[in-house]
Amino acid sequence: MADGAELTAFVREVVLPGSAGTRPRVNPEACRFRLRTARSPIHRWGLFAAEAIPARRRVIEYTGQHIGPREALRRNIRPQIYLFRTGARRYIDGAIGGSGAQYVNHGCQPNLTARIRKGRVMLVSLRRIERGEELLYDYRLGGGIDDLPCRCGAPSCRGTMRPARPDPREDPAARKP
Repeated sequence: MADGAELTAFVREVVLPGSAGTRPRVNPEACRFRLRTARSPIHRWGLFAAEAIPARRRVIEYTGQHIGPREALRRNIRPQIYLFRTGARRYIDGAIGGSGAQYVNHGCQPNLTARIRKGRVMLVSLRRIERGEELLYDYRLGGGIDDLPCRCGAPSCRGTMRPARPDPREDPAARKP
């Protein structure tokens, strides 16, 4: 059993970052364009373009504390989870030292995609993003993560943050042998 000091440190350093009382911020050093946080119609806080962003441009780096799978599992107790998987055994926790990219919400019709190189994550624009538009990334949750409902409201919304499953009637490769 953890002693009181260890438990207090865990709560202060791991549970509280990203909680309801946390004021969202954007680190301008991680951004290539002016961005701002604001309330999102999708979920809590969102990240919005404060200027137009051309297609195929690096927008913001997803930063935070680099952790392994055991620590990522331990941090899943938080009400808001900002973990980005960068490899088979590596994660970035945006709640601790995050750039503001952790406030990018899921969308089934995203305007950003992730590029992962050498353990670093850069969110890149898929198309022109207009000033005031919310930045969205397709989370494509998988593995042992519970199926979370999507609230993006896009016409082609899948209703889940998991990747779309191919229709076996349309994709012969998706058929079971």
